Amino acid sequence: MTPDAALANISYDCHDRQVSWHGVGMVDGDAFDSFMTNDVASRLHDEEGAKEFEAHLRGLATTGFARASLETILAAEVPEERDWAVGEAMAEAYLGRELDITWPWNMKRDKRTPKASLPGTDLVGFEVKDNVVRLVLGEVKTSSDIDTPPNVMNGRSGMTHQIDNLASNLGLINQLLKWLWPRCKGTAHEASFNAAIALFFDSGNKAVALFGVLVRDTRPNELDLKTRGQSLAGTLQAPTTCQLVAIYLPCAITDLPTRASRGGS
Repeated sequence: MTPDAALANISYDCHDRQVSWHGVGMVDGDAFDSFMTNDVASRLHDEEGAKEFEAHLRGLATTGFARASLETILAAEVPEERDWAVGEAMAEAYLGRELDITWPWNMKRDKRTPKASLPGTDLVGFEVKDNVVRLVLGEVKTSSDIDTPPNVMNGRSGMTHQIDNLASNLGLINQLLKWLWPRCKGTAHEASFNAAIALFFDSGNKAVALFGVLVRDTRPNELDLKTRGQSLAGTLQAPTTCQLVAIYLPCAITDLPTRASRGGS
């Protein structure tokens, strides 16, 4: 992983068998502002889906009264202002930018009420490396905890356990594939789905790229990830791989919604 130096610097980069852990320190400046207001905001607000949806609705509003009603509906959208939601969008944007990972579906579309959180895993996509397509599954945690490692890494709801579960819980994987297939069918992502899942089956349900992304507003510290990375290296079986990435922010986590909406102050 070699990020754009204007956006981030590598703080640490370690490996243990099929598991790696990296710390990247974001650099405050124009590159970070652009990343937040473009890449991150686009994922956070599902700009691609929102534009398509709005264009379709405008085609249905054929009178002045209908157009006014439509504008009222569009103006009533509740903006996403939760820190962890911005953290998830940042993880998707960063992994897509640095590791050629595609996200076939924006999970914001599955929310039926404003501010809802969805069950299941945070990251579902495809990794293309050396012309080989693999299924990507992962978790994102956002934490201002001063402890190292932060509490979000520990326990049954912690990142380490959740990633281990993604590698071994076939019932969960069954549900994720059922969810993913209709979102890829008939789209540009169908070929990636077919290639990734065929490889997954041929590997005995092991060929999956797992990711854990930790978003922090503390100083970089390898101990945030080292113990968890070593633990996963002892349990995950090749060809399963796992990358843990800690993103260290140049601002407070509580500032993320503002930075995503209009950049730095």
